[in-house]
Amino acid sequence: HREDAEPWSIRVADAATGRGREVWKARAGVGSAFHPLASGTLLWGDGRLVFPWERDGWSHLYSVAEGGGEAALLTPGEFEVEHAALAPDRRRVVFSSNQGDIDRRHIWRVGVTAGAKAAALTSGAGIEWSPAALDGGAVAFLRSDARQPARAAIQTAGGAGRDLAEGLLAADFPASAMVEPQPVIFPAADGMPIHGQLFLPRGGAAKKPALIFFHGGSRRQMLLGWHYMYYYNNAYALNQYLASQGYLVLSVNYRSGVGYGLNFREAINYGLTGASEYNDVIGAGLYVRGRADVDPKRIGLWGGSYGGYLTALGLARGSDLFAAGVDFHGVHDWSKLRDFGTNVAEERTAFESSPMAAVKTWRSPVLLIHGDDDRNVPFTETLRLVTALRAQKVDFEELIFPDEIHDFLSYRHWVESYQATVDFFARKMR
Repeated sequence: HREDAEPWSIRVADAATGRGREVWKARAGVGSAFHPLASGTLLWGDGRLVFPWERDGWSHLYSVAEGGGEAALLTPGEFEVEHAALAPDRRRVVFSSNQGDIDRRHIWRVGVTAGAKAAALTSGAGIEWSPAALDGGAVAFLRSDARQPARAAIQTAGGAGRDLAEGLLAADFPASAMVEPQPVIFPAADGMPIHGQLFLPRGGAAKKPALIFFHGGSRRQMLLGWHYMYYYNNAYALNQYLASQGYLVLSVNYRSGVGYGLNFREAINYGLTGASEYNDVIGAGLYVRGRADVDPKRIGLWGGSYGGYLTALGLARGSDLFAAGVDFHGVHDWSKLRDFGTNVAEERTAFESSPMAAVKTWRSPVLLIHGDDDRNVPFTETLRLVTALRAQKVDFEELIFPDEIHDFLSYRHWVESYQATVDFFARKMR
């Protein structure tokens, strides 16, 4: 996906006749594979088509005349555009990006013509996304910050943003008790710079237990505040709660995630092609272990889905560094999740990139959490791992939810699984 895909193109067709023609085509090389925005693919402005393209290795907005021609870059720079929407006049686009604030999102506006300059509409320590342009220059969007989760907001032309509805949070919501996560950058084991968010507990022992969190996806990015996706909104809440219990928590944006450009997302040998993200797991562990405020013998891992995979991989390969872990519906054997046909070499690489390949060196205790009706990661992944851990006499516990899917449908199951996570770490790392 870095540069070897068949170049994609934009075509315009007459709905009445069905006749179509190519208006624009991506160049070969970087950006030849199409990568959509979170909000869609194509906006039809006033005489111009606005679309995302990764020609320079970052997800940016471009525009081209509806009759064809050269594409004009509207949002230059080393950042990613994520959501975009046309203004009512169709001459401007409002969009969210991490320009100048790579672990947050803010709202910008730019014209659809070549040479237009983007203007920031929001900034600061908040997170803003999914903008909708309204008449009169107003913009509606969703926003959060480190202490308050998502809510709808509006900003009039030249004014400050305000919440559309006040008092939605429960009176006992502990916003004031939450910590402000800090941005950190640490080296992976192979030297790649990796971004993370550090939750520092208030007070407590001089040498604290530490927990490292890996998001799922892997096409995700955790932020310096409440997330815009439900699953990771929940994960952020648990990281805040763990910090309130005295843990130092590091949330890791490992390679193959979004927010840091095409080459980071399409990392060399990631996942089943070589597990290069393990360098980030070890880098995170070494960074945390090297901190003066961390007890090096009490470093744990937790994560869900792809993050469960990295948690299991860290425990399987790095039990000397990681004392315990909680693995939510993780992948444990890549070779079982794809038909490799006669390609024995790829199947072998997929297995060797999996926790199951290193289970004989797994010694740290683990809690495995899974719904048995999971359609994303088969429940057999946990069953297979349990059999291997039992044979190795590894200390493991299970929490299985009958008839539950990957992204738990029941709020009760989220609460139960998170409470089990807190209890497990309290018993295994204190």
